[in-house]
Amino acid sequence: MKVLKFGGSSLADATRYLRVTEICMTAHQTEGAAVVLSAPKGVTNALSLLCDQAAAGEDFNPLFTKLDELVNGIAKELDETLTGFPFEKVSTFIASRLGILKQQLEGIRLLGTAPDSVAAEILSLGEYISVSMFGGILESKGVANQLIDPVDYVLANGEYLDSIADVALSKARFSEVASDGSVFLVMPGFVAANDDREKVTLGRNGSDYSAAILAACIDASCCEIWTDVDGVYNADPNQVEGAVLLDKLTYQEAMELSYFGAKVLHPKTIGPIAQHHIPCLIKNTLNPAAPGTLISNEKSEIWTSVKGISQLDNVTMFNVAGPGLKGMVGMASRVFEVMSNANISISLITQSSSEYSISFCIQEKDAVRAQHLLEDAFTLELQNQLLDQIEVRHDLAIVTLVGDGMRQTKGLAARFFAALSQARVNNVAIAQGSSERSISTVIEAKKAKKAVRVIHQNFFSDRHTIDVFLVGCGNVGTELLGQIARQQPALLKRNIQLRVYGIANSRKLLLDSNGIDVAGDWKSLLAESSETLSVDRLHQFANDNSLVNPVIVDCTSHEAVAIQYVDMMEQGFHVVTPNKKANTDTMAYYKKLRRTAQNTNRQYLYETTVGAGLPVIDNLQKLFAAGDVLHQFEGILSGSLSYVFGKLEEGMSLSEATTAAKSNGYTEPDPRDDLSGMDVARKLLIMAREAGLALELSDIEIESVLPAGFAEGASIDEFMQQLPELDAEFGKRVDAAKADNSVLRYIGSINGDKCRVTIQAVPLSHPLAAVKDGENALAISSDYYQPIPYVIRGYGAGGTVTAAGVFADILRTMPWKQMAL
Repeated sequence: MKVLKFGGSSLADATRYLRVTEICMTAHQTEGAAVVLSAPKGVTNALSLLCDQAAAGEDFNPLFTKLDELVNGIAKELDETLTGFPFEKVSTFIASRLGILKQQLEGIRLLGTAPDSVAAEILSLGEYISVSMFGGILESKGVANQLIDPVDYVLANGEYLDSIADVALSKARFSEVASDGSVFLVMPGFVAANDDREKVTLGRNGSDYSAAILAACIDASCCEIWTDVDGVYNADPNQVEGAVLLDKLTYQEAMELSYFGAKVLHPKTIGPIAQHHIPCLIKNTLNPAAPGTLISNEKSEIWTSVKGISQLDNVTMFNVAGPGLKGMVGMASRVFEVMSNANISISLITQSSSEYSISFCIQEKDAVRAQHLLEDAFTLELQNQLLDQIEVRHDLAIVTLVGDGMRQTKGLAARFFAALSQARVNNVAIAQGSSERSISTVIEAKKAKKAVRVIHQNFFSDRHTIDVFLVGCGNVGTELLGQIARQQPALLKRNIQLRVYGIANSRKLLLDSNGIDVAGDWKSLLAESSETLSVDRLHQFANDNSLVNPVIVDCTSHEAVAIQYVDMMEQGFHVVTPNKKANTDTMAYYKKLRRTAQNTNRQYLYETTVGAGLPVIDNLQKLFAAGDVLHQFEGILSGSLSYVFGKLEEGMSLSEATTAAKSNGYTEPDPRDDLSGMDVARKLLIMAREAGLALELSDIEIESVLPAGFAEGASIDEFMQQLPELDAEFGKRVDAAKADNSVLRYIGSINGDKCRVTIQAVPLSHPLAAVKDGENALAISSDYYQPIPYVIRGYGAGGTVTAAGVFADILRTMPWKQMAL
């Protein structure tokens, strides 16, 4: 025979009960079937809450009424759907059981507590109601069936609410049950009986365990666990995008995954089926055609190394330490004897090689009791300072990497911990079994979800993720969003998933946990947002959504944003920016930025601060990292002034050329930032600092295009209106240069440790004379490049090329990793 188990999600309504019946009938007609049923969806939770309400003296009648309506509603719907459904019989059974339940709840209210023996009776009520309705369906179809009451057949030991079955003794009780497939067997899950024939339960979600027990007791050919997912995934698909369905697991792998938190299978389930070598197939009631996951002695031919990642939540760690542990025989056994006597399960154990301390993890619900028991057991040792005060750490989780093939694959532990480092997760404790089938780490619970995502990406996916928050949506920012939208298909072909989760301007912040549609009307959504920008808010959002690779892109020119880069990196963000204010702040802040990037393992990328889209910074860094030394630099560093001075050469006035440059998006929002020479000076300072010169902005000699104090305090519009006042005087300089067969160019230069920004009349034969129309040109003379300098030339102005350079920097935040195994 085949045993089929169906969980509550498969029994949510009458339609699903009928679907379950079809699946069971197909199996029964083929080789005979035994079915194990959970309570209808939500019923067990309601029963548990009813107990709590009664014990607290609260009014449980509203919830009781909802429960009554739920189960009777399913029965009524079955009666309306099926001819011959024994509605009176089923409804009488439900009414009888609910009547007893109400009496029990009144008793609990009087006592002020729910004894475990009574709670076991109440919590298992849903399974009996479920079996009653299913039996009615079979009766309406004329299918002979036999009810197997676990109280009569399954013997268990332990606590009322979390017992362990004695499979050997239980199997003897099944000797008289027809197991040849001639009779359809139906059994409620979750239930057993102790030696005193009292009803006990097998732990929450224990119907899987019931199915395994039944399969072992009747020597089933297979045990099928039907749920609402297609099988066992290598990570929780509700938390990890791209989680992969596993085709096969060995019993040992399934045991590790379920024990450490995989939700598809109850941890106790594996024991009986592994002991009796019964294959177990995980299937989806809502998608019966899916192949599912097979748990057996067969190994997967697809996943030969790491199989999955599991996460066990609500963990507390105890650390027992002190000189009394060193070389003292029996201390460890005393610690674990205390836990054993209290029936407290230990999830993980680790001990220091010095024998000074021993640590172990248990479930949070047992933590207070465990602490009191340990302190009582070691009172003398604590008083005599042979032991330190017992350390208890709450709010932890255990993340485990599982796979039979891990023993034969080198470097897995290194990759595992490298992934945790990438996720900025600290290891509280580490454990690995001698089988090398799993490796576990204890970490802060709030970082577990992100850790699992990063580990999954490193081991199972060759897709890179980039999670972008854009600050500043002016010319460059808007163009960047457009480029991201247009490049999505190409990025996906390269296995790059880039999503924009936040967009901010000076007044508003727009966030979307599903990602913002940057091809849509994000401007209207931003205008309607009520949030404002702060690093703490972005950090909270990134944590709440467990973002793997968050990047803040600052496309503003504001100092107020630039001075927050250190905070951004310390909060776990990469920083990408064309904003020059941070790198030209004090030398102390410049150094702090680099120290922070190194200490936090975050990228700080600013290629577009010099030369827009030209690869200036990257080439400089590579040269100097290779030991090169800068001797001299000369170049045109401003695309906007390259454009303006080129137009002056062609006969435009200063005001006309500036207006044209501003209209084309070549200048900063305020053209005075360009014409003052300050923008070029900042770029020159960045280059000088990259070359190792410890200079401040005040050390740079600047010749401004504008006279001192010109239009000071005026708005941008007012400045543009006053600019023609300079046309005549500046025109004289242009004419004088032309008369000398020269042209005016705005040039930045570095000689030794001296930096200058000046307007120079260069002869037509000079290389910089041909640089105009928004081009940049840089000539670098160094140890490696002399007497012929290293030259970089290309367009260095405009939102398009600057956005493209920013885009390239964003892509550089992707971590290097090996291909998935």
